[in-house]
Amino acid sequence: MSFGRLERSQGSQPMSEINVTPLVDVMLVLLVIFIITAPLLSYAIKLDLPNDPAPAAEAALSTIKLSIDAEGKVFLDTDPISDQQLRARFSTAAKASPVPEVHVRADKATRYERVAFVMSAAQQAGLTKIGFVTEPASPAGEIPAQR
Repeated sequence: MSFGRLERSQGSQPMSEINVTPLVDVMLVLLVIFIITAPLLSYAIKLDLPNDPAPAAEAALSTIKLSIDAEGKVFLDTDPISDQQLRARFSTAAKASPVPEVHVRADKATRYERVAFVMSAAQQAGLTKIGFVTEPASPAGEIPAQR
């Protein structure tokens, strides 16, 4: 007793089914590649900024010298100034000819929010030349010790 078919086929027929195994393999490889490269596409870039500040700029004829301490208090030259007085001073200075520059000295511990406020107030008043004052580098090129 045989269990096979008695008819013999004339030739092999083309396979009408799609073999999805290679397609699944390719898709899994692509998925792994995207999983590995996706974190590299983020914009979180670690920067090692230079320690030496830029060379000193030429002194302008008229400047507004602001200082911001660690608590966020703003000083015009050496006098404390409120936010409303600062805006008023900026608006009167913007009408002067030539338009003065704003030099900002901020403590290392100053919150960015306060520095951004001062810059925003200056820009809204029409003062576009804003500079940051830094400490010069030590002669040996060393980073000053933390206090």
